[in-house]
Amino acid sequence: MTTLDQAQALRKMVAAAPPPEVPPEVPPEVPPEVSPVVSPVVAQKTAVVPPSITPLPRSRPKPPTQIDPSAQALFEAAQRAEATALPRTTSHQSRARIIAVTSGKGGVGKSNVSINLAIQLAQAGRRVVLFDADLGTANADVLCNVPVGATLAEVVTGKRRLRDVMIDAPGGFKLVPGASGLAQIADMTPHERDRLVQQIYELESEVDVILLDTGAGVSSNVLGFALGADQILVVTTPEPTAITDAYAVLKTLANRKTDLDIRLLVNMAHSREEGHRVYQRLDAVCRQFLSLNILYAGHIMHDMAVPKAVRAQKPFILSAPRSEAAQCVRTLAKRVDRLAKIPDGGGLFQRMTRWMRRD
Repeated sequence: MTTLDQAQALRKMVAAAPPPEVPPEVPPEVPPEVSPVVSPVVAQKTAVVPPSITPLPRSRPKPPTQIDPSAQALFEAAQRAEATALPRTTSHQSRARIIAVTSGKGGVGKSNVSINLAIQLAQAGRRVVLFDADLGTANADVLCNVPVGATLAEVVTGKRRLRDVMIDAPGGFKLVPGASGLAQIADMTPHERDRLVQQIYELESEVDVILLDTGAGVSSNVLGFALGADQILVVTTPEPTAITDAYAVLKTLANRKTDLDIRLLVNMAHSREEGHRVYQRLDAVCRQFLSLNILYAGHIMHDMAVPKAVRAQKPFILSAPRSEAAQCVRTLAKRVDRLAKIPDGGGLFQRMTRWMRRD
């Protein structure tokens, strides 16, 4: 089937989407139960089957019918702590898991997702570093309201070491501020590249998770980071333009490399059902035209606490921890952590530089 046929099929699928549902005006006072985990589905080329939804086993004790207010508050606090806790790593993980967060277009909340996910993983006991790898419009430092002295540009040119540019970010993770100077990696001498790779290799052995907030689109820099990661999180929204551009990213990645761990996150969804419908439409097209099976990472609710936090330059998981968006990020963190594979083989920059030499 031609590219034109693919585009026409995608447009028909997007046009058939029902109108978004109106979100409730008043958020619940008590955090909701953890969203059910969507089990990964083995790709079938001849059938389009949405993944089954398996509810998590619930073994929490229910509170007694009559207790004093202080005991009730302690019980609710224990429930919230249990819902947000992640299991400690017990495997012999030799290096950090690398997760690239990317999107087909700007404005879908990719950087916000990266920052709040980094905070939740850090609060759950993971050692997290967030690389602001958006070489054109790096803004993670602005969203976190932290001062920046040096960036990745100085690391690439050899003026600073990687540890010198890492800064403490709100919520307990480390931030490596981005800059357009990272584009020079493609023109580095073998000695300069080896020096940078060695620094990254040392970092990968000292942390648990490296999040890469890439740029939007399908440029060589974006693809280099995404294809070098262990897991790719593609962020979209229910808007038709965002869905179409997300498909373009998925198609480009599938054409570059097979056996990718790709997961779709639907941001700004008005309901859980809307998020799952967006995933089902994209998954159906990817199966039919790309023979690609993408997994469902979940959704983040459309929540007015998010733009309010952006204006205040404070991550919403800290400024509004009981908001619907914050609850969704906690569920996302548990899924990312639980479904992740133990990384093997070379690290990010070894794979990235090999890919750039072939491009």
